[in-house]
Amino acid sequence: MKEPARTLSWEDIRLVHAVAEARNLPAAAALLGVDHSTVFRRLRQAEARLGRPLFERHRAGYALTPAGEEVAALAARMDADVTAVTRRLAGQELKPSGEVRVATSDSLLADLLMPIFARFRAACPEVRLDVVTGNAALNLSRRDADVAIRATDAPPETLVGRRAARIAWALYGAVGAAPAEDPDWVALGDNLAAMKVVRHAREAVAPGRLVARFDTVLGLAHAVSEGIGIGHLPCFVGDAWPSLKRLSPPEPDFASDLWLLTHPDLRSTPRVRALLDFVAAQLATLRPLVEGDR
Repeated sequence: MKEPARTLSWEDIRLVHAVAEARNLPAAAALLGVDHSTVFRRLRQAEARLGRPLFERHRAGYALTPAGEEVAALAARMDADVTAVTRRLAGQELKPSGEVRVATSDSLLADLLMPIFARFRAACPEVRLDVVTGNAALNLSRRDADVAIRATDAPPETLVGRRAARIAWALYGAVGAAPAEDPDWVALGDNLAAMKVVRHAREAVAPGRLVARFDTVLGLAHAVSEGIGIGHLPCFVGDAWPSLKRLSPPEPDFASDLWLLTHPDLRSTPRVRALLDFVAAQLATLRPLVEGDR
């Protein structure tokens, strides 16, 4: 007779949640208040009890396996339930209200976040949103913003938050454009030179074929859509615009994490917590689009 699977404890579930949030063991250990070796040992024990891995180790950190995704989702639900019960018992069930300043990019706002913000406003009508766009990093410690929704593989250590998805990039052209043996290209400008996709355009495209550069992803997307040239775009933009067609599979090297970030002093503020939780839940349903899985 097959031996039944042994169950995970609440501490195991908290551990998986911490590693999923931090994506590396030292940071997860700091969240849990234990040392790195304890996290490593307890994670291996949890995986042994389940008989399957919960994480895969990549250069960018620890990534959840399908089994790990289920446990992390369970942890998020349990955390929300515990918080709700605690507030009810303490008579502190407060409606979130007030203003939340959100910093993000134009493409994330236009092609991903705007419908989410509309639904959030319907759910939390007493919260006002002040949205600022741009690619410059705002200083949340100085309250330039309360929440940052950013594509980055290196979020500032002074902030806390969660990784919502992995943004995939692929090569796109305009629908109806005639195929060319040596096409013109468009790319992002020097203000985003740290991105791998920008360095690729500089190094791999012949200078005479790189006909235009743009300082925003939204501007680049419009240039590709108008047939000025082909170019790499986030899949949540390229796959959603009827005027764009994907020319190649997503390029893993160009991918970056999508983070929801805030300052540690603000994360328990009802209006900030409400926005972060709502956006995270909405983005979870859009992960196939964001991650280029058509």
